[in-house]
Amino acid sequence: MKPSWDTYFIRMAHLAATRSTCLRRKVGAIIVKDQMVLSTGYNDTPRGVKNCGEGGCARCASDTPSGTSHDTCLCIHAEMNCVIQAAYHGVSVAGGTIYCTYLPCLNCAKTLLNVGIKRIVFEGHYPDPLSLELLTNANVELVRYAGEEVPT
Repeated sequence: MKPSWDTYFIRMAHLAATRSTCLRRKVGAIIVKDQMVLSTGYNDTPRGVKNCGEGGCARCASDTPSGTSHDTCLCIHAEMNCVIQAAYHGVSVAGGTIYCTYLPCLNCAKTLLNVGIKRIVFEGHYPDPLSLELLTNANVELVRYAGEEVPT
């Protein structure tokens, strides 16, 4: 039996997260349209900057509470990296769905709204209540992925 599309794509988001070097939280995301992957992303420092494990981001190595002090973090979130990758290659994501291992933060939510993402499938919650409020008020379809048993 084949997995549902949501299961298939959320598993791909988890695979993308394995590329993350963040010391705090490994996050992955993929943008899909018409059941085709348009871009992938994971949280990490920008190109040419030491990654978190190499000392690239002091915030990630600190005890700063999760969901705070993003203005001091050098990492780019997985969702933002998805959008950046698509733009880098000239791919429109308007009307697409993003699959994320966590609900996007407020900054990522604003970006996703402006690039035309219509549906967000996420697994874990991220400690950013404004993000959830913004996405709900903007009528983005939010789907909390609860898992699915798939025979292997």
